[in-house]
Amino acid sequence: MKHNIRRCGVLMHPTSLPSKHGIGSLGDEAFQFLDLLEKTSVSLWQILPLGPTGYGDSPYAARSSFAGNELLIDLKSLAYDGYLDVEDVLFNPGFPSERVDYGMVRSFKEPLLEKAAHEFLAYAEPEELASYQSFVAENAWWLDDYALYQVLCRHYNDSRWFEIWPEELRLRKAAALKKVQKEFSNRLDVIKVQQYFFFTQWQSVKIYANTHGIQIIGDIPIFVAPDSVDAWANRHLFKMDKEGRQTVSSGVPPDAFSDEGQLWGNPVYDWKAHQKEGFAWWIKRIQKTLETCDIVRIDHFRGFSAYWEVPQGEKTAMNGSWVEAPGKELFAALKQALGDQLPIIAEDLGVITEDVEELRD
Repeated sequence: MKHNIRRCGVLMHPTSLPSKHGIGSLGDEAFQFLDLLEKTSVSLWQILPLGPTGYGDSPYAARSSFAGNELLIDLKSLAYDGYLDVEDVLFNPGFPSERVDYGMVRSFKEPLLEKAAHEFLAYAEPEELASYQSFVAENAWWLDDYALYQVLCRHYNDSRWFEIWPEELRLRKAAALKKVQKEFSNRLDVIKVQQYFFFTQWQSVKIYANTHGIQIIGDIPIFVAPDSVDAWANRHLFKMDKEGRQTVSSGVPPDAFSDEGQLWGNPVYDWKAHQKEGFAWWIKRIQKTLETCDIVRIDHFRGFSAYWEVPQGEKTAMNGSWVEAPGKELFAALKQALGDQLPIIAEDLGVITEDVEELRD
């Protein structure tokens, strides 16, 4: 990316695109938005994270760092492909236009997405089915765990795997996981098909953006949600006890904005474990994000130099401490794996000290 060119960009999460179905989608409204950007010489579209949201529906507390939010899938495209009826798409239960009512959207869209996935599995053309099978094989390293996690969240009606789920599933005992895979094989396939729908549609949006001179700025939250497949499937990469419960949490210290600081509650990385594995999880995370966008903004970048760690059980972030992180080593590993010219934007919010600026530079 040339640094001597000034460019204009707009921040707009796809959920905010105007839609008849209660939430923005990757259909006509996304392409119309891109046409508007091109017409007004806006060459950067900054989005927030695209992951499937959990409790609170914040894109910064997604259930997966790798999956896409199924609620963004365009129903009209699925009807056009023959996986939904036209009547399904025309019905509108009267969504609010000024905000997304996630409960209402889920009640409307989830049954239709499930129906479309079943139709796809039953009637997709051989070529399309082969494309889907390739997607599943290429993404099995995250998709298998994500599908399992979503099935279990629905089965127990709760994503708090560390509190609600039985021990054998909480701790991912092989026999228990195999039993779930066998018992819910059809549901697992449905979730995988929906991810195929999402990434197929998003890729069309990205290609359209790029061919019209627009680059997409993606977003990576530095931490993962406690109730996420990332935490459940990678307990050894976080500071957790042998039962899978956090021993410390993330946050920020007291400052001009908050006398008590901010207690975020995310699991904190066990950086020694990441170093031992050559930062493989982070390399995959950045690589996967760069498949969906052109430039990556990393949220809370200062946390790669040092982060605020709060003992579990504290009610505020006041009694935390700064803990150093191996940021230089991490970015050296990323550059070695993904190339020298990493298109990364470092967020500069927070207590920015000399060591953070040095790491950024």
